[in-house]
Amino acid sequence: MDEDVFNMAVRKFLKEVGVTSQREIERIVREHKTDNGRLKLRMALTAEGTPLNHIVESEIDVR
Repeated sequence: MDEDVFNMAVRKFLKEVGVTSQREIERIVREHKTDNGRLKLRMALTAEGTPLNHIVESEIDVR
């Protein structure tokens, strides 16, 4: 495995995830009001054919 090629592929994937996720979060905040000014987020990372199941949870202030 070429480490540089692998590293670049992972970075490209993470950039796409970050950009599209931010857009979706911004869209949902614009379209739907939250009751308490907070938004609970949960991201699941899986890889088909592997046992990978990484969960990241956070709560952000959207006021």
